[in-house]
Amino acid sequence: MGRMRWIALDMRVIVVAVEGGVKDWAAYIGAVEGNSHEREYEGVMDYGTQLPQKVAELLFPDFKHLDWRD
Repeated sequence: MGRMRWIALDMRVIVVAVEGGVKDWAAYIGAVEGNSHEREYEGVMDYGTQLPQKVAELLFPDFKHLDWRD
């Protein structure tokens, strides 16, 4: 896995962008307890729902140069 970055959209909602090993990426959204985003983002990365590409690109424009992972 390459780069990873998360954004809290709300106290209980996090989105996470993850770069894969073959210069691709995807972003995921999920609900969290809201106690510690620094720990909770990992659950979103593993079990969250994949965002549509257009939404992900708006939130994480610095990942757009990579291929999108379907």
